[in-house]
Amino acid sequence: MEQQKLNPTIVYVLAIIGLLCCCFGGFGALLAGIAFFIAHSKLNTVKLNPENYEPTSVNSMNTAKTVALVILIINILYLVYTIYQISNVGWDEMMRQSKEIMEQYQNQ
Repeated sequence: MEQQKLNPTIVYVLAIIGLLCCCFGGFGALLAGIAFFIAHSKLNTVKLNPENYEPTSVNSMNTAKTVALVILIINILYLVYTIYQISNVGWDEMMRQSKEIMEQYQNQ
């Protein structure tokens, strides 16, 4: 019987898009969480029948799971930081600071 390959491409794509969405208040945690869940579920199916899967593809999926986990942690930390900033500084003050930074950037 021919061994099956795992394709970690979708996990990488979702994780990288999740990293890019980290700049939007940590909301990339949704995409990174989905990527981690997909990788975790694929690896659980491999645990049931490890002889049916190529070892290199299993290693690739493990790497993709690790990347998704790291990006998920980064997103969660940034989301917590954003919530902390909003609760301490306030939304209006954050928007005023953001507007000042944009005006300084445009004047340069």
